[in-house]
Amino acid sequence: MHTWNWRTCEELPYLTCSLLEPWQHGFFTQQFFPRTPAEITSMLQPQAEAYRVKQVHGNVVLRPSELEKGDTLAQADGLITERPKQGVWVASADCTPVLIADSITGQVAAVHAGWRGTAAKIVPSAIALLQSQGSKLADLKFALGPAIAGSVYQVSHQVALEVGSSIIPNDSKLLQILQELPNPPILPDPHPGRVKLDVRRVIALQLENLGVSPEQVAVSPHCTYSQPEHFFSYRRAKLKLVQWSGIFSKHS
Repeated sequence: MHTWNWRTCEELPYLTCSLLEPWQHGFFTQQFFPRTPAEITSMLQPQAEAYRVKQVHGNVVLRPSELEKGDTLAQADGLITERPKQGVWVASADCTPVLIADSITGQVAAVHAGWRGTAAKIVPSAIALLQSQGSKLADLKFALGPAIAGSVYQVSHQVALEVGSSIIPNDSKLLQILQELPNPPILPDPHPGRVKLDVRRVIALQLENLGVSPEQVAVSPHCTYSQPEHFFSYRRAKLKLVQWSGIFSKHS
């Protein structure tokens, strides 16, 4: 089993995942607010460059060389590295931060996967881009970080259908089929027209559909909504505050 470990940097807590041990990385807590990715990078790996995007809940994944220079942030929801010592960062406040690493090339990716991005298959998009740079599926490792847990994430049937159809082609009984899966991504909710949605489980099933082995995937047990001492949650507080997750590429 992969473990999730609390670390500290300048006495502030953050999480790492044993699956990504060879790469410097972290799922940072609200205690790091208002530090930017560049500031956290200088704390962790001063020689590295930090890259981020303006997140728009889509499925666009970019490379550092495609980012605009200057003050304007490119609109995207994922980044993949092209050379060593590049740090790629995503922000989240209930959505799933996904860090991906290639054990052969040393390249990495950071993806912001909310329900919209997950419905639009942003994680498979990041995989395709890594493959275009020479990655093989069997060499990739995936850590799905702290996010709102399925047990507390109430959504409409329409949202659940949009997300669910990314793993099973649309079927008139799709919600029922999804609720009957082992470790189901959709859970019942007492409110009419509502269900509970486990976005991280949907991403794991997307990976399974692509042929990724379960040993290549680690899912954090931490819930942003239920752990106010560590994480901002937009659903809980309705404030536009975020925590950052990042990973650094290394030499192959």
